[in-house]
Amino acid sequence: MSTSIAPDPSGATPPSAERQRVTFPVVGMSCAACASRIQRQLAATPGVRDAAVNFGTTKATVEFAGAVPGDLVEAVREAGYDVGTDVLTLAIADLRSDPDPSRLERAILGVRGVIAAVANPAAESVRVSYVPGLFDTRDIEGAVTAAGFVLAAPVAESDPVERERLVREREVRELTWKLALAAVVAVAAMVASMPLMGGEAMRSADLLARLLTPLDGTLRQGMPWLYAADPQALKIGLFVLTLPVMIWAGRGFYVGAWRGFRHRSADMNTLIGVGTAAAMLYSTAATFVPGLFAGAGLPADVYYEAVSSIIALILLGRLLEARARGRTAEAMRRLFALAPRTARVLREGSEAEVPVAEVVVGDIVLVRPGEKIPVDGMVLEGRSTVDESMLTGESIPVEKGPGDEVIGATLNRTGSFRFQATKVGRDTALAQIVRLVEEAQGSKAPIQRLADYIASIFVPLVFGVAIITFLVWYFFGPQPVVTLALLAFVAVVIIACPCAMGLATPTAIVVGTGKGAENGILIRSGEALERAYKLSAIVLDKTGTLTRGKPEVTDIITADGSPAAEAAADELLRVAASAERGSEHPLGEAIVEEAKTRGLALSDAVDFEAIPGRGVQATIAGKPVLLGNRRFMDERGVVLGALEPASERVAQEGKTPMFVVSGGALAGIIGVADVLKPGSVEAVRELEALGLDVYMITGDNRLTAEAIARQAGIKNVLAEVLPERKAQEVKRLQAAGKDVAMVGDGINDAPALAQADVGVAIGTGTDVAMAAAPVTLMSGDLRGVARAIALSRKTLGTIKQNLFWAF
Repeated sequence: MSTSIAPDPSGATPPSAERQRVTFPVVGMSCAACASRIQRQLAATPGVRDAAVNFGTTKATVEFAGAVPGDLVEAVREAGYDVGTDVLTLAIADLRSDPDPSRLERAILGVRGVIAAVANPAAESVRVSYVPGLFDTRDIEGAVTAAGFVLAAPVAESDPVERERLVREREVRELTWKLALAAVVAVAAMVASMPLMGGEAMRSADLLARLLTPLDGTLRQGMPWLYAADPQALKIGLFVLTLPVMIWAGRGFYVGAWRGFRHRSADMNTLIGVGTAAAMLYSTAATFVPGLFAGAGLPADVYYEAVSSIIALILLGRLLEARARGRTAEAMRRLFALAPRTARVLREGSEAEVPVAEVVVGDIVLVRPGEKIPVDGMVLEGRSTVDESMLTGESIPVEKGPGDEVIGATLNRTGSFRFQATKVGRDTALAQIVRLVEEAQGSKAPIQRLADYIASIFVPLVFGVAIITFLVWYFFGPQPVVTLALLAFVAVVIIACPCAMGLATPTAIVVGTGKGAENGILIRSGEALERAYKLSAIVLDKTGTLTRGKPEVTDIITADGSPAAEAAADELLRVAASAERGSEHPLGEAIVEEAKTRGLALSDAVDFEAIPGRGVQATIAGKPVLLGNRRFMDERGVVLGALEPASERVAQEGKTPMFVVSGGALAGIIGVADVLKPGSVEAVRELEALGLDVYMITGDNRLTAEAIARQAGIKNVLAEVLPERKAQEVKRLQAAGKDVAMVGDGINDAPALAQADVGVAIGTGTDVAMAAAPVTLMSGDLRGVARAIALSRKTLGTIKQNLFWAF
């Protein structure tokens, strides 16, 4: 049963209707060719403006205008696949006493995304099967109420991330058991096959058999009983061993091949299914009807070990893919866990701790130092600094006061404040970032793998050649014509078996990803290698990617505006660090850290006071000390004098000047900045040498951004880009015809990493950034990006070479 919303009979949608999109799971895909087939079917559905199916995430994203087309589920099924479903149970008040519970079932079946509904009057509940992504709990609540029933409890839709985790775990578990069986049988079959092709036959056989001669000698000495066994008994034993691999472990390949045959298409399933089935049938005939071969003067050879080996190797590749997809779901789960579970709100004049899900727009929320902010809102009273690095990637906390916006899941550092909730639930910045990642992943049409493309042409060609061969032998061959023609037909199919075609791509990818791992580059899929081959532009996030992501002392300047000598610098730093010992501001922490690194003995501060958004004041060794920004100095009437040009120079270099006043006299400036990582300049040169246009993207003001870009040697700067706009900047470059890589480390980078043709995450960054990116640099060394692209180009060249020789 499909969803019940019917499309316009004409297939047209109102031109004024707002475009919308839905994303839902698809099951049964085995390669990129499957995704393309479903995508074409969905795109042809009336009312659909655009459709994309992502094999990596096993999800379909459909864009439409107006009402959701009602036959999306049927479109997927007509392509030979199915949609993923989930189940929930609704508690219905007084259902036991209703004379017609089927009325409730019909009402629920009319809800978008519902596949089935079964009422249980005795338990006063309804079991609903639905398609996640097409289904909205608010719709079902309205349908139950409109049918005259009352929900006894709120609708609790299952956690989509947890649901996906369970699906992935089940898939990995099933593939693991199948691989274990196929691998064990492959090894056993190879050993048991040695006596059948040993001795003189092996020495006169092909190159592979000759290479196995040493193994043959070893087995002959270690397992003489095996070589003494009856060859016919060995063949029957191999048949019995291989049969479970065919029926259970390899079942998915044959189902996929049959599905492709029904829909007049071919993919890797077709190659694997046809090749292994032909080898199995040939071997079975050679085992049980050897006279058929003897009558034609041919040896009755068997190929059971090839069947189990091919199935084991392909299952290994699919297991690795499934485990990579599972890591994405797990990282998304950790992202949801970033948000606090409870919030402290004002209810009826008193404080109450409530679950975050119960916070509503307009609630007054209280936040103490060290607590996470539960939802998005606007500060009403109080001041603090908020660490937004986990969301924005920017290392320096932001000063917050009345009228400023705060973001849910960020960390309050120093003060307490009250704010009014403005966005809750699905509308918070964190939830929107999750949604952006999912949409960006789902909107990308998957790359048609080169092997799948060749397979779509190659398989029909092989069958054509095999049929022609059969006919030639049948009409022009010697007696017995039927037997020899059939053997010639099977021989063509077996020789075209996907041993080479099917493994040309995965073997190169295994080697390529292995080489990447040796160099600290984790590549989660062959698709990432393919995409990196075509890159023409690369976008580098500033904080945490080009820079260290943590402020450090860069300059110490004396009162006359010149760089301080060592002794004077140490004294100025000692005074400033002594004043900042009681501060929790990261700029102050950077000054204290630098003093500790130099081994300076700090003095105790008395009368310490932190002035939010300005700096600190304290008394050090009997002298009043002020330390803060330019605004603080202006408010206290401090004249900069000779330090004016120096402060402007420090600011133009993208650094923050911190002014030190001791005993009423201006003592100097301490410059603090997030400095470039070692190797960043070299990495930019290497990327440009590969022919890439290099861009830097940041939320910083243009002056600071251009200063950092100059130091790194980057000409193209995208400055003042809000976190949610980074993906739009990547889209803009793609629209200009560029194949774009994005390199980042923060949660706010995740949508851009997913949107890019290739996302590269810094391993020292967040789990969510790494989940959205198919490539991860474990060391955080930006030079790994150039190595990854060079590795991609080398691997793709190897794949093309393999496919040429395999073909």
